[in-house]
Amino acid sequence: MPNDTARPTAETPAIPTLPQQLLGRLEALGIAYRNHEHAAVFTVEEAKALRGALHGGHIKNLFLRNKKEEMWLVVAEEDKRIDLKALGERLGAGKLSFGSADRLMRYLGVLPGAVTPFAIINDTDRKVKVVLDRDLMGFDPVNAHPLVNTMTTALSPRDLVRFLEAEGHSPTLMDLA
Repeated sequence: MPNDTARPTAETPAIPTLPQQLLGRLEALGIAYRNHEHAAVFTVEEAKALRGALHGGHIKNLFLRNKKEEMWLVVAEEDKRIDLKALGERLGAGKLSFGSADRLMRYLGVLPGAVTPFAIINDTDRKVKVVLDRDLMGFDPVNAHPLVNTMTTALSPRDLVRFLEAEGHSPTLMDLA
């Protein structure tokens, strides 16, 4: 299946890390995973309609910033409602807003629609803070895009945390209810 989200065009840049490179990193860390290819999805609703019997925890990812140019990646269970004002207060971040597509590419190296905790592999300067929904950790497996929105990768929540830590991003576990 073609991977249109990873191909540069006049409008979109190439992503710095390809899904195959990410999967190789997981293998190098001894992390077991299952990968599924599918049509591109851009919303939780599209993913729900397409996934069929793909079990486990499904996520939504919020790439957020504040006025001080601090960045967060919030990884939550897909149906969780997130109050950005309350979250900003809990994080001590002040007012949070969504990061632009340019910031998303600059900090996480992915395109809109492909935001994922795996994108931390591209944040070598460790500028993005990761917040994981504590409820998500109760699912096994957890499903996330491997840097493009034409695939889903399933792994244990423990291994997701292990990957993030190996990339220098110890996540904050938080109740996001």
